[in-house]
Amino acid sequence: MILTYKVRHGRDFSSELRMARQVADHAVRHRTFSSKDVKHIGLKSMIANQILRKYGRNKTIKKARNVNLIVPSQGIRADHEKKTITVPCLKIVLSYQFPEFEKVNQIEVDDEYAYVSVSVPEKPLVEPTRYIGVDLNATGHAAVVGDPEAGKVWKLGKRCQHVHQKYKNIRRRLQKLGKYGMVKKIKDRESRIIRDLNHKMSRKIVEIAKENGCGIKMEDLKGIRKNKKHAKSFRYSLNSWSFYQLRTFIEYKAKLHGVLVAYVEPAYTSKTCSRCGHVGDRNGKAFKCPYCGYVENADVNASFNIALRQIGVSQSDVERDMSEGSTGAPQEATARTIRTLEPHRLFAKANSSSRGSTSAIRSPTFS
Repeated sequence: MILTYKVRHGRDFSSELRMARQVADHAVRHRTFSSKDVKHIGLKSMIANQILRKYGRNKTIKKARNVNLIVPSQGIRADHEKKTITVPCLKIVLSYQFPEFEKVNQIEVDDEYAYVSVSVPEKPLVEPTRYIGVDLNATGHAAVVGDPEAGKVWKLGKRCQHVHQKYKNIRRRLQKLGKYGMVKKIKDRESRIIRDLNHKMSRKIVEIAKENGCGIKMEDLKGIRKNKKHAKSFRYSLNSWSFYQLRTFIEYKAKLHGVLVAYVEPAYTSKTCSRCGHVGDRNGKAFKCPYCGYVENADVNASFNIALRQIGVSQSDVERDMSEGSTGAPQEATARTIRTLEPHRLFAKANSSSRGSTSAIRSPTFS
């Protein structure tokens, strides 16, 4: 696995960065790959070659912006005992505190930081016997972790919604005053705060899974913003929701610790009862099952359903009742087999089954 760490270098590279910008502009204009063509600029050939390759090969780039100094692995020396990385061509020594690595692949340097790309060994994935479920939300707690076997719940990231709302109001006031430069700065500050919170949440989720010997199950939320129309009051929360970033952080942190991450279908996770498997009533963050009387927070109920839901298997209430020979609510939860389909599909399956058999099957009812 390749990871990138940010280290403050504390040096002035303004002249080198200016030359790097000139090299990148030359590469965009002439699509050249030889450092001889930019020798007159005065940048080290090792760095110039990397910039020429990056900007010369990419034909979609029309203008170079934010050009960094790029140093390849052959120009870098790492001392694992002293925890230092030396870049002779730039005459800098970087002290690092991040975990051990196999080799340094590349370093990019800007006016303040050095971005160190390293290869980190991955631990072998352990096949878990059980999973914890992670319900990601745009409102309320950003992540609710549920362990249905132990009955434990962890609620994380309540601050995220407050941060989004706070900076939304600040940007609105600045836009009315015409201070658009400040609007961008405020947006960048909001992104950094949310990124930090996502790092902390993902670290906690992986720690929970590792300590309990579990895998991690999450909903596959691809296309969640396009699936249906949403209320105007909810639209901003949905569009500012950084669920993909949090998911990515969980994935790579889990790989480092050998924790398996799996995905399930998100349909009806918060509306299905995690005890009996029937579709219940959800009102805001409250959930109640009219069949077994189970009452719980909707996000907690969803996290239990995600943990119990089988990967890649679809089974409805009617199918489960048919296989068990009963149309009544089961007395205890059916683990790892519950995945509820849409109500109209349930009725369709029930009707088709009743037409093809001698005994009629009672259709389920929904409140």
